[in-house]
Amino acid sequence: MSAVVNAAFPVFALILTGWLAARAKILGESATQALNRYVVYLSLPALLFRAMANADLTQLNHWGYIGAFWGGICVTFVLAFVPLTRRESGTAFSDRSLQGLAGAYANAGYMGIPLCLALLGPASLPPAIIATLLTACALFAATIALIEFDQHRDRHWAATLTKVARALARNPLLIAPVTGLVLALAGLQVPSGVDHYLELLGASASPCALVTIGLFLAQTPAAGGNHSVGRMVLAKLLVQPGVTALLAFWVFDMPPVWAWTAVLMAALPIGTGPFMLAQMYGRDATPTSRAILVSTLASVVTVSLLVAWISRHPLV
Repeated sequence: MSAVVNAAFPVFALILTGWLAARAKILGESATQALNRYVVYLSLPALLFRAMANADLTQLNHWGYIGAFWGGICVTFVLAFVPLTRRESGTAFSDRSLQGLAGAYANAGYMGIPLCLALLGPASLPPAIIATLLTACALFAATIALIEFDQHRDRHWAATLTKVARALARNPLLIAPVTGLVLALAGLQVPSGVDHYLELLGASASPCALVTIGLFLAQTPAAGGNHSVGRMVLAKLLVQPGVTALLAFWVFDMPPVWAWTAVLMAALPIGTGPFMLAQMYGRDATPTSRAILVSTLASVVTVSLLVAWISRHPLV
């Protein structure tokens, strides 16, 4: 329980800091957009580039684990994306894509890796890193592609594909990890001074994003977007870990510590990525911002129960 609370408390505190700063008018109304652009165009690309450039590619070659974790992501994304009611069928494709992203986007780097190390030990670090990369890079890239397609599909299919390809090629959240992966595949090392610079810049991504959410929540009316929040939260905290556990323990073959790492990472609350993307594309960020807050609060209970369950099972 204490490990979960210690991991979740900084998230609550940073969101509250942004909320209080907005209420006290310490930061102007333009701060939300400015901080969001800083995260999207500077700190988050630095974080993604460094994660891929420094990745140990030999540790990423575990297809059973990738299949289990990615399978949980895909099922949860579809569940949160597909409209189930007549009211939801009127939601724009881009907004449903963001809801799908929120339903499957775990707070992997900020909460997941420290929690895995505290509960499962150093052996959980490689699978935790894989889960972080799948979430922050692969899932992010797929959602960006869906949104770009939606924004350009009013043209002929060839023109649409061309526009989407150009937009993706200019997107810093895709350019950064792809460039890092190219360097890793080529066996090139980032100079230590540059790597430290990227480490410092990337370390500010999560704190700034969480403060931005607090600013946004303080400036947003209480009504609106509530019908989808519960669905995103339930998909993230219950469906994704359930599907991941089924795949990790009964479909694919992997060591127990890898299987439990997959389940624990899948059970984490929603990260800041969906909110950042909603702001970047000018979509309504109210549902995702509230889903992040609610899922983080609820995860103190759900993840604590999972931690207690894992503690009763052997890891070897």
